[in-house]
Amino acid sequence: MADTKITEYLGTGRRKTAIARVRLATGSGKITVNGRAFENYFPLETQRGVVSQPLIVTGTTDKLDARINVSGGGPNGQAGAVRHGIARALLKFDANLRPALKAEGTLTRDPRMRERKKYGQPGARKRYQFSKR
Repeated sequence: MADTKITEYLGTGRRKTAIARVRLATGSGKITVNGRAFENYFPLETQRGVVSQPLIVTGTTDKLDARINVSGGGPNGQAGAVRHGIARALLKFDANLRPALKAEGTLTRDPRMRERKKYGQPGARKRYQFSKR
């Protein structure tokens, strides 16, 4: 029985209500999201650009394979969460990549969340129409 230990680097990314769990392992650059091909899961070129940004910036696009589980939120929020998770996992892979990732802003968790709806109003900020009489 051959003991081939595969080292994986884990990273958790969040944006809005989306949470991504990223596992990076040495490989050929294959990315799978929720068991599907990266190109199928993120059909828009902008989303694919957001997701692959940390890998392109560090030049590790063809050196690492990524297995990603993402849940919650919409497609853009999920893309942002995956980007954050990949950046965090890359730090565990090589701590020297930090300045490049930080300069691109991929390590910053985007704090913008949906504002809650308040009582006595139809939405977060919208008010019901005022009637004088």
